[in-house]
Amino acid sequence: MTEKSMKEKIKEVAVEQFNSNGYHGTTIRNIAKDVNCSLPMIYYYFNNKKDLFDEIIKKEYFDLLNKQAALVRSNDVIDFYTKFVYNLNFLSNYDKKVYRLGIKVYLSFDGDAELMEMMDEWEKTIIPRHYRILKPFLKDVDNDIAIVRTLVHLLETLIENIVVKDRFLSEEEIREEISIIFRGHL
Repeated sequence: MTEKSMKEKIKEVAVEQFNSNGYHGTTIRNIAKDVNCSLPMIYYYFNNKKDLFDEIIKKEYFDLLNKQAALVRSNDVIDFYTKFVYNLNFLSNYDKKVYRLGIKVYLSFDGDAELMEMMDEWEKTIIPRHYRILKPFLKDVDNDIAIVRTLVHLLETLIENIVVKDRFLSEEEIREEISIIFRGHL
């Protein structure tokens, strides 16, 4: 096994373990057992469980979010958000599990205090970020922030259905729900 593939195998098993047992219920020993490698091999790549979990969340989860957003190119906001959510249906099993872990940390169900604090700071940027995307398209709206908040809540629900509950949502379903929010406002 190459060095890169060993590190990837360790992360794959860790993602599985963290999803099944949570951050606190997962041990490096169990990861090593499932990878079929020694404890020193795990420590060769990661200083400890926290470093491993941090790499999965801080790097892989956020890289995944950015990659998914970069896949969508559209000047139509309904189309943009529809495609962003719809494309989540086609994530690999590994990416869905990474996304699921990110959601658990975001919701403060898992992880350590540092990651939860980082997610809290990231959460503060969500409404302003979507507001910047939507502001040029919203016309004569007194309640533009309410529309943005409603969209964010809907997106979270749709993402939860696809990533956490492993449900397939059709593009038409997604577009219909997102369109309701913007009816008469674009």
